[in-house]
Amino acid sequence: MADTLTSFDENPHGLVDFPMAKEQTCPFDPPPALKRIQDEQPLTRVRLWDGSSPWLVTRFEDVRTLLSDARVSSNALGDGFPHFNAAGKARFQSNHTFVNMDAPEHPRMRKMVTRPFMVKRVEALRPQIQAMTNELIDEMLAGPKPADFIEALALPLPSLVISELLGVPYQDHKFFQDQSAVLAERDAAPEKVVAAIDALRDYLGQLIQAKRKSPQQDLLSELVTERVDNDELTDQDAVELSILLLAAGHETTANMIGLGTLALLQHPDQLALVRETDDPAVVSKTVEELLRWLTIPHLGRRRVAAEDIEIGGVVIRAGEGIICAADIANRDPAEFENPDALDITRDARKHVAFGFGVHQCLGQPLARVELQVVWSTLFKRVPTLALSGDFRDLPYKHDALIYGLYDMPVTW
Repeated sequence: MADTLTSFDENPHGLVDFPMAKEQTCPFDPPPALKRIQDEQPLTRVRLWDGSSPWLVTRFEDVRTLLSDARVSSNALGDGFPHFNAAGKARFQSNHTFVNMDAPEHPRMRKMVTRPFMVKRVEALRPQIQAMTNELIDEMLAGPKPADFIEALALPLPSLVISELLGVPYQDHKFFQDQSAVLAERDAAPEKVVAAIDALRDYLGQLIQAKRKSPQQDLLSELVTERVDNDELTDQDAVELSILLLAAGHETTANMIGLGTLALLQHPDQLALVRETDDPAVVSKTVEELLRWLTIPHLGRRRVAAEDIEIGGVVIRAGEGIICAADIANRDPAEFENPDALDITRDARKHVAFGFGVHQCLGQPLARVELQVVWSTLFKRVPTLALSGDFRDLPYKHDALIYGLYDMPVTW
């Protein structure tokens, strides 16, 4: 069979640059060029910022297959890994965690922080998340109109939740939000990213030492008393893990709350179904469909082949980079009927917005609960919520690693 397959070994000049631009009038949709590639050449080479030419994978089944293949490596320190940019490369070199490790290091490190994110423990947080959501909505309603929905609810809620879970003082939220925003900048200078990591490292290092002296009921205390003090982790390991959890724990969910709320406001028929239901199953389907339809990790899941892999009529050679484009994979008509339509009645749970395989997002149970609470509450509490202005004029995060909105003025 291998003789009938093709491997890319020609001069990479003339390749399509990745990432591609979204269409200004369709900010919710993947770039049109991605759709053409999925239709015409679903596995193809693209050119990155550094001139490298990894494989771009656009079909849903191919994405799932590769993300669950043990021959595909997540090691961001190895040759051939398709980094987002120079800053991203510097970040992985400075803050190397289980997210970009392979077995045996990956499962060993990941299990150290799995327990607080298990479904049962996250569900126990639902009343607390509900109370936080109600309080933030109260504050928004008591304030001036229009209000910035991102500052009023989308950003503070996940920041409050992850602060409580980790044991990070919420009064320091501006500091860690600012540093996390730097880490999410697509075009940040490498030295700026390293400085942000260093600032978080100093802050969390001091906090972890305080937890050692006076442990509390939180994840940072658990890392110290159960892992570091038992020689399963070093102090440095605990700090690096804490940086990952603090930054990822609020940045992604905040963007999803903002963009998902906007998507519902732009689809009043779908919004009416959410506002009028008391059925948790409807709300759950809404969350899954918005995760599929928006897929805010819009620059692909990055990997590198550890061995030669035959897939989709090509050979991906060992050492070649792989980008699994989850945003367009979640719009694959072979998997989702009428995939470009937002339909909260469909069963979209099989989407790959959280990745797939052993590296799928650790925090997805927590993100799901936060999103369920927000969208089951917001439109009942504020039934007249509306965007103030034209959605096409909003400041979208085209220049960030995670797609979303910088601000979103709303009224009621």
